[in-house]
This record gives sequence, C-alpha cells and structure tokens, in this order.
Amino acid sequence: MLLIPAIDLKDGHCVRLKQGDMELATVFSEDPAEMALHWLKKGARRLHLVDLNGAFAGKPKNESAVKSILQVVQEYAEDNGIDEIPVQLGGGIRDLDTIERYLDDGITYIIVGTAAVKNPGFLHDACGAFPGAIIVGLDAKDGKVATDGWSKMSGHEVIDLAKKFEGYGVESIVYTDIGRDGMMGGVNIEATVKLAQAVRIPIIASGGVHVLADVEALCAVQDEGIEGVICGRSIYEGTLDLTTAQERADELTEGAQA
Repeated sequence: MLLIPAIDLKDGHCVRLKQGDMELATVFSEDPAEMALHWLKKGARRLHLVDLNGAFAGKPKNESAVKSILQVVQEYAEDNGIDEIPVQLGGGIRDLDTIERYLDDGITYIIVGTAAVKNPGFLHDACGAFPGAIIVGLDAKDGKVATDGWSKMSGHEVIDLAKKFEGYGVESIVYTDIGRDGMMGGVNIEATVKLAQAVRIPIIASGGVHVLADVEALCAVQDEGIEGVICGRSIYEGTLDLTTAQERADELTEGAQA
C-alpha cells in the first residue's frame, strides 16, 4: 500500500483545495520543488501532481513547476541509489502531444480525467500510443462521475466507465470521492472497494484521508485491488505523519502476506 503525497499546483504554488473549489485554496508552499523534496525525505516512493489551473483551462498551466519537481526527484533518486521514483501527473491533458512532452520530461504516468469522459476515443488512442503510462482519473459524487475540475456532473456511473476504460488498457484508476476530498472525514472505503472489485486493474484511492486509522482501514481491504492512497491535506496539516503511516502500511502488508 503506497502512500502518495499530492502536490496540487495553482499559479506556480503548492496548494490544497476543499472539494475542488479553487476559491477555497490554502497555499502550503511557494516552492513546489522544495515541497516534493520534503516528501521524498519523509519516505515517499511516488508523487502525485495536479495542475489545477490546467484542469480548469483544459491545457497545461504549471509546466515550469512540474519540471522543477522532476529535476528534484531525479537528483534525489540518483543521490540515494534509487532506480526510479514514479511521478504521476494530471490536469488539463487533452492531446497526445502534451502526453508525449510530459513523458519525455520524465513523468512516469499521465492521468487523464475529464478528457477520458468527454472524449473516450482520445483515452483509447493514448493507451495505444503510450502503453503502461496512462492512468484514468475518475472523480465521483454519489456514484456519478464529475468533470472539468469537478465543476460539472455527468450522468455516467463510475463502475460502468471503469470497466470500459479497463478494456482500453489503462494502467490503473485514481478514484476520488469529491464529497470527501479536502474534508479529512475519512476515505469512502465502501465505494472504493466496490470499484476495485468490479475491475481487475489497480485502484488508487483519493479523498478524505485524515488519520492513521484511515490508512489502516485501506490496508485491511488492499487485497481487493487497492494499490495506494493519495494523501493531501492530512500530511500538510499534520494529522497524518507520512513516514509513520508508510511504515505502518508496510507492516500491515507484510503481515497479510506472511
């Protein structure tokens, strides 16, 4: 069970939102690259980046910040003898050229969200052109998928789309419960497990992680196909210590495998 720190980028800064509302942004760092280094030193084995401006604009808006983070990640990996620290990125990625450019820059996984729902043909093409590098992001409320930075609700059921996209060859699914995101009220375990049971590809949970008990609850059901959990406000505000939580997750995983 990987704990994946989220670095949400808005106007070049590292922020956290409440329920996806750009007007409810809390700035946690003016230097996203320094924040990335902080999480790496705390034991992060993977990073989750979101270009918030890009998500709303429909095109990349924080590329310079992304590149600065990638440089720090590469240097940290080299200095510590680590083969690779995967970095996944979403937000405003709507064409194959943008995907190729980001992958060339050093991004490991591209997250396609709104474009996957609105233009599934694009997602299909992306999976074909960049096998193993495409993650689909499904953001939902009450089982229905939202798009455009969560500003619009679609009529699509999460599980129906997940099954469809699994057939395209997506690497995994980041599943976010909008109602829980940024609110630190606990992960929607039931909905996450239900989705994981419906598909054969890994699910990365997102939204609502608050304390260590939330991580332990996810570890208890990880055999259902839950690969990791994205941590945001909890690790920034200190209700969850990343190092302690990852160590506990490793302990529970090893115990389950014994």
